[in-house]
Order: sequence, then C-alpha cells, then structure tokens
Amino acid sequence: MYLFKGFQQSFLRGHLLSVRTMQLPSLPPSCFLIACTVVVFFGSCDPALTSEQSRLVLMEQFSHPGVGFTWRNVTCPLCKTVFTILDIALLSDTNEERVARAVREVCIRLHLAEEQVCRQITELFRDDFIRALQQSLLWPTEACALLLGSSCGKFDIYAPWNLTLPKVPKPPVTPPSPPKPGSPQSRVLFLTDIHWDQEYAVGSPADCKDPLCCRTDSATPKWRRREAGYWGTYSKCDLPLRTVENLLENAARDGPWDWVYWTGDIPAHNVWSQTRKQQLSELTVISRLIHKHLGPNVTVYPAIGNHESTPVNSFPPPFVHGNRSMSWLYDTMAEEWAAWLPEQALKTLRYGGFYTVEIQPGLRMVSLNMNFCARENFWLMVNSTDPANQLQWLVHILQDSENKGEKVHIIGHIPPGLCLGSWSWNYYHILNRYESTITGQFFGHTHMDEFQMFYDESTMSRPLGVAFIAPSATTYINLNPGFRVYYVDGNYKGSSRFVLDHETYILNLTMVNHSPGEPGTPEQNPKWTLLYRATQAYGLTSLFPSDYDELMRSFVNDDRSFQKFWYFRHKGHVSEPCKETCKTSLLCFLRSGRYDELEQCDLLSGYKGEMARAARKTLC
Repeated sequence: MYLFKGFQQSFLRGHLLSVRTMQLPSLPPSCFLIACTVVVFFGSCDPALTSEQSRLVLMEQFSHPGVGFTWRNVTCPLCKTVFTILDIALLSDTNEERVARAVREVCIRLHLAEEQVCRQITELFRDDFIRALQQSLLWPTEACALLLGSSCGKFDIYAPWNLTLPKVPKPPVTPPSPPKPGSPQSRVLFLTDIHWDQEYAVGSPADCKDPLCCRTDSATPKWRRREAGYWGTYSKCDLPLRTVENLLENAARDGPWDWVYWTGDIPAHNVWSQTRKQQLSELTVISRLIHKHLGPNVTVYPAIGNHESTPVNSFPPPFVHGNRSMSWLYDTMAEEWAAWLPEQALKTLRYGGFYTVEIQPGLRMVSLNMNFCARENFWLMVNSTDPANQLQWLVHILQDSENKGEKVHIIGHIPPGLCLGSWSWNYYHILNRYESTITGQFFGHTHMDEFQMFYDESTMSRPLGVAFIAPSATTYINLNPGFRVYYVDGNYKGSSRFVLDHETYILNLTMVNHSPGEPGTPEQNPKWTLLYRATQAYGLTSLFPSDYDELMRSFVNDDRSFQKFWYFRHKGHVSEPCKETCKTSLLCFLRSGRYDELEQCDLLSGYKGEMARAARKTLC
C-alpha cells in the first residue's frame, strides 16, 4: 500500500536544498528532473498519520513556509527547457544509462534515501519507467503543467474519456429494506493488505531511516531505541509469517464462512529490493496458507493489489507484450487460484487481472484490477483511456446481470474515490446507472477502517452506494493487525444481497507481545478479539447507503460519535483525537466516492484543492 515513505518525506518536507542554491555541477538538469519525476510517480505515498496531522491534511506540510524546496523555485521556461532536453536525451540508449546513473547520484547526494536504497530503487525502476516515458505522449508543456500547475501548460495525459452505456432504460429504483427476521444471512471473511515481511526479525530496530524497519538489516538510529516485537510492532513495520498464520488459524476457528474476499497486497514494503521471483514466491506461500487453513470447502475470491508487481505499481495494460508484460504475474495467479476460480474467470485473469464469477444463484462477484485506475501506475502515461477495456467489460457484465435479475458485488484493492479523475468519474457513472444491481463494494489499500459514499449524480444528495474500505492485516504504520467480517443478506428468493452488518477483529499488540505476569515474554497462540460490531457501535438497524449517509451527518454535530469512528478507523491504536481541520478533511474523504467530489469538497472547505491532491498522494 504505502509506497516509499523516505523518498516523499525527504522530497516534500524540506530536506532538499533549493534548486537555485544546490551545487550539483556534474549532473545535467535533465537528470535532476527525472529524479524528481521518479519521486512524483513512485514516492508519492506517505504512511497514515495517527495524530492531528491527519493523512488528509498533509497539504499543510506541503505548503509550509519552512519547506526549502518547492516547484515554485523552478520557472516555467526552465522547466520546459529541461524536459525538452530530457526527451532528446532519452532518444539514445547510451543516454538512458547516463540518465539512470545520474538519478542515482542525485538520490544519494540529496539524501532522498539511504545510499543502498537509492542504488537499488534506481536499478529496479529504470528500464520500465524510461520505456513507458519514451512511449508516452508526455510533452514538456504537459510535464510542467503537472509539476507547476495550469499556468505553465495543460496536463491532459489523463484526458477525460467516456464509456458507452447501453441504451436500455434504467429500471425504477426501489430503496432497500431490512429482511424479515430469521432470513438467511451469508457470513463473509474479508482479508486485505497482509504485507508479509520475510526479513522481519524480533529485537531488530523498530525505528530506522529506511522506508521499512523491524528487519534483519535495519540500522539502529541514534534517536530511538525501540525493538521489534514478537507478533508485530507499532511502527513502519510489516508482519512476520507467524502472525499471518495466527490470523488464518483464528479465522478458521471463527468459521464457517460462506466465502472469502481477499483484496491483495501480499509483499512487504521493501519496494526498492524486490524481484519477480520473490513476488511469485510470496504469492504462492500466502495463497497456499489460506487454502490450507480455511480448507478446500471455502471458496476465496482474490483481487490484485498494487504491491503484487515489481516495480511496485507497475501494471502495463495488455497492449504491452514480451518480458515487460504482466504474464509473469497473472499466469502464476491463475495457477495458484485455479482451485477457487472457474476456467472462464482464469481466462480474463490471465488477460488483464480481472474476472467475474457467480457465487450463488442470483449473486455475481466482479473482481477489478484497480491498478488500471492508479496515477502511480506509470504505464498509464502511454494510454489511460479505460486500460484493458475493463470498465466497458464491467458494463457488459452488469447489463447481463440486470437482464437476469442478478445482484452484483464488486471487489478491488484501491477505492475508486482515489483513482484517476476520468476513471473515477466513469465508475461513478456506472454505479449510478446500475444502482439496483450493484449491492456491495469492497476495497482495502488505505490500511484503515473507513468508507466512501456514492450519491445520485443529478442531485449529489440521495445516497445510493457505499464503498466499504476494510482494515489491513499489517501493522504498517502504527496499527494493530486486523481483519473484517461481513454479514450479507443471504441466499433466498428476493434477497437484497446488501451488507447488513460488519465486524472488525484485531490482534492487540500491546497485550499479546507481553504475557500476563511475564513481561517481555509474548503470548503463545494469541486470540484475535472483536473491536466492534457496526450496528451496535453506532446504534444502527442496518448498513444501507441511507444509514451511512445519516451516520456521516451525525459525525458533524456529534463529536463523541466521530471520535469513536476515529478510534475504530485506526484499529484501536490512536494517540490523539482528530479535531477541526483533521475532522473536516476526513468528512470530505468519506463523502467522496468520486475523486472530483473530493476536490470539490476540498474547495468548499477552503483548502483550494490541495487536500485532495495530498489525499491521493498519501493513500497509496
């Protein structure tokens, strides 16, 4: 999920010298610009904050007068000149090597990360990124509009595009109603953002300069002396395998499950040193562990996270062939998940990482590859118009389900409200057209326990959908491990298939890393405990879109209710309350199932669009 903290923090929070004053005589300006471009595309995601400096208000830090480097220090003519030089330089394969070497030196000299991280990240990203940049239509004017704003050009690489919807009239909308008492319910386990770290080591430094700590090679800093705990750590650390297995053991005991949704992000956050072999090994190990612990009678429906690939976020659409294509990943997924998915689903999985399956008569599931909506996927610079025709395919599936009277659940990794503007707008439009068919949306990625709302496009006031965003299994950053359970209207004629309730379970690290009466000794076989049940915690009778809309409105006036949500959102581990700007920002996020709505809410709140951009950069 959260990519490369050290790069972005150093770059955006003022640890760089001003462009006007830094002395890098041996480095051509084109190399500096591509280094900064690397940060924009790969280092744009910052970990969630647990204090008043919410992850949604990082724009305050971005524009803080103490920041020594900003793009305002670069004039528009200089920017265009530099990118023109860069375009010319990359016409030569010889210059590619020189540019990559210079980028590495810039990273080291400007302390964007530790030297070893700089060397490895440059080598890992160079070929794919340069190839995508060469194939893109990124003109200097567009690059500088992205970096400096609309006053320096027009940025239309991700230009607006529209899907074609069938001319079939939208059916009359019937608001959902609670099922009759005693009606069957489906119990669904939801797993996301496992982030298993093979190098996790008990007693290693929990604080370090690298983007990921608690590892065998984490250097001990002079400023903190915390150590990695046995089951996990409140820091920028991922999970040891024993914690993943303990989660699955507890989940198996808490069954039976009607089915499982699993929305990706298997590898750890050591994005600078990952290989395809490592990614595939971790995919295989975790897939087989899930099958082993949950048993052969439970079907798991996976979705692909942004960390499954290497380089991270790199998901070329199907028009990219050869060694740079995604067949190395999708083919292995198809092999490992063949026990859960039918052949037709495996066919589209191999093609583009998405698929559809009938779960039960009357209920269909669609698993989307949300990497085709992510700005961090630099391959979308080449063409971002409905990559792999995934959304047009989704429309076809939904129309067919509407014709059959099926209900549809959509799962994916990245919430649609954090996607590229046009992709998000088209998805929102699809949801409006098929609101009577789509009865559940399930995502992960933010590591938090939260949601985003969808409204009728004509008024933006009638709630018609909720995107449930479930908490992560990983602790990254400063969190308890967690998983989610959904209670869905069950398998009977006339079922709405809506979510009726949900529960969040956590592993309380404060308790399980220290056995009662034996300080320093971890508990053996600890139990994951219920943090809360939504209807009980918020005094609701159901979890329909109208209920969530009322809940969100109550947060405005009832601060006690909002602070309860803030506590649950962080899986029971939060140091400070969320007040004023933090609260306003978060309410904007909850309301905004479409990215331009996040921007609009942002503008109405007086943040001039900066909060929306910060939210997208920090929620990856």
